[in-house]
Amino acid sequence: MNWTLEVVPVPVTDLDEAKEFYAGKCGFTVDLDTELAPGMRLVQLTPPGSRCSLTLLSGMPAMPGTKEMAPGTLQGLQFCVTDIEAARAELVGRGIDVSPVQHVGENGWEPGKGETWNSFMTFADPDGNGWVVQEAPSELSER
Repeated sequence: MNWTLEVVPVPVTDLDEAKEFYAGKCGFTVDLDTELAPGMRLVQLTPPGSRCSLTLLSGMPAMPGTKEMAPGTLQGLQFCVTDIEAARAELVGRGIDVSPVQHVGENGWEPGKGETWNSFMTFADPDGNGWVVQEAPSELSER
């Protein structure tokens, strides 16, 4: 049986602001924007080329047996791109505050690109949910 990661819940304060950030600035596709019940709305978006979507949550109670995440507490999940410098330029051009490209060196984090699988940058959404972007050597379908 395959286990695929297909949806990542992202806790946000303002769904419309978060939707504008991820769709308008990051360029993600809006798959769904619906109210499940009064006061419980979700917006699902998918990054270009990804099989995993983000679901922005507001007003939804935590599923039984899980803990509720406060807006801004999601940290460190990674997107992968094949050209980190082009991805950074695109995000910066869309008005997103993105860290410089960095890699892990002998003394910890160092500026610039590293070897294969060792180039990263970070950015955050309006609530402070923090994302890492890593350069991959090829598209996922080719690995």
